[in-house]
Amino acid sequence: MKQIKNKSVWTLIILLPIALIVGFISGKQANEITPSMIAAAETLIGLEFTPAERDSMMRNLEGHRSGFQRMRALNLDNSTSPALYFNPLPHGYVPDQNQLELDWGLKASVNLPEKDNDIAFMPLHDLAILIKNKQISAERLTKLFIDRIKTHSDTLENLITLMEDTALAQARLMDEELANGNYRGPLHGIPYGVKDLLSVKDTKTTWGAMPYKDQEINHTATVVEKLENAGAVLIGKFTLGALAMGDVWYGGVTKNPWNLEQGSSGSSAGSASAVSAGLVPFAIGTETLGSIVSPSTRNGVTGLRPTFGRVSRDGAMALSWSMDKIGPISRSALDNGIVLSVINGHDAKDKSTIPAAFNYRAEKNWKSLKVGYFKEFFENERATEHDKRVLSDLQEMGVELHPVKLETSVDVSSMLISLYVEGAAAFDELTRENMDDLLVAQHRGAWPNLFRSSRFIPAVEYIQANRYRNILIEEMHALFSDYDVIVTPSYGGNQLQITNLTGHPALCMPNGFLENGSPVSITFLANLFEEEKLIMLGKAYQDHTEWQSKRPPLFDR
Repeated sequence: MKQIKNKSVWTLIILLPIALIVGFISGKQANEITPSMIAAAETLIGLEFTPAERDSMMRNLEGHRSGFQRMRALNLDNSTSPALYFNPLPHGYVPDQNQLELDWGLKASVNLPEKDNDIAFMPLHDLAILIKNKQISAERLTKLFIDRIKTHSDTLENLITLMEDTALAQARLMDEELANGNYRGPLHGIPYGVKDLLSVKDTKTTWGAMPYKDQEINHTATVVEKLENAGAVLIGKFTLGALAMGDVWYGGVTKNPWNLEQGSSGSSAGSASAVSAGLVPFAIGTETLGSIVSPSTRNGVTGLRPTFGRVSRDGAMALSWSMDKIGPISRSALDNGIVLSVINGHDAKDKSTIPAAFNYRAEKNWKSLKVGYFKEFFENERATEHDKRVLSDLQEMGVELHPVKLETSVDVSSMLISLYVEGAAAFDELTRENMDDLLVAQHRGAWPNLFRSSRFIPAVEYIQANRYRNILIEEMHALFSDYDVIVTPSYGGNQLQITNLTGHPALCMPNGFLENGSPVSITFLANLFEEEKLIMLGKAYQDHTEWQSKRPPLFDR
């Protein structure tokens, strides 16, 4: 191994946690930091120091350890964020902040189906017209979905808390307001659910994890408050994979309504499963590294991952302060746009939020959009006929497709240590107090092992990864600035990693089914804070096709 000379003092801090753990393994007392411990730790970080350098470090390392111990004496709540905030904006880029009046182009009237199951699978934008025209009351609609939750949620293992009493009270209030001429907008009287990592007063907020299954947080998340102010009716808190990974939670495995032998994927497992089975018209999910895209794909629903910083995360469990994003899951692209228009916006309670307009107007011509596609991902061995058919559908619609190559000058996968380090920090006490043993999943790729191993990631390398991340942001901005929308297979190449690291928005929509009955998806991408373009093209694609209108047969009753 190459010997490194003239290393500055900041290098010392990266060795202490490693040295301490190596010391425990070798039987040393925690208060004995020795040159041999430092030498053993060097192999884990790929550096080599001289005996004199190791000897010089010892006092510094003891000082660092003392500081760690003093910090750990103070309790840190998960809601306390770092003083450093991730900003996805490239140099010189400022989002449009001129908010115009929104126009959804909704129908003047919609026929009310005779059967409840036909109502349950209607898109939000049609239910909104039924409510507005007083063809159905918010109370009846809420009771309908509550009954479906009671009937099907045990089979799907997707519900944590049913909020029947408060939901019916809110629904009756919305009916009273409408009778008095007060209509709050398209979400007036529309039932919905949230992923149970969003806090709501007087309910449990379990984060899907056994150590927190009885946790109550006396705070209502900003997203929930905004939806309530818009007239929406919260009826349930749905499951998530424990601490926002996968579909395994403390009560079981959330199921895919299309294939009950299969999990719902995650981590917004319950939200996507509930929308798919017609238990709610829309639900709120979150994504750090695929947690909206993946369950939307598995469950055959439409998920929107907004730009990082567009939606406040106040009241949401923190996993990665620089990567967590909150977005809607529904039956259509237009529905997601309607929900985003309500939950987006700067919030003083979340310093990472960025002011930006969301200007969707139905009169805008989607045919004016310049659309690219990642050509390589549609031609390699992993390309599917479902994805290729999307390109054919778009061309039939009159879209001119431009081939695009996704290239980066930096190693993307190495930057994911940002997620691992921040997750380990967010759940530091869970690891130190051995509460991680209570989590159901304990395999090598589960959080307990990832959090433990992340203690060995040097602080210097974490900073370096985020410096490279800035390079990635500039490169992706240059790419996306040339196109309004880029079409990609949902798991094509490493685009999912890249766009989650850079904070770009994504719209994930169903585009077919596998032989086992499980849905598959396609993803549209856009530049930062240009979600309206995703909704424009997504709506046009869904008007041309019918995948989003399909219903899982076992729950279409």
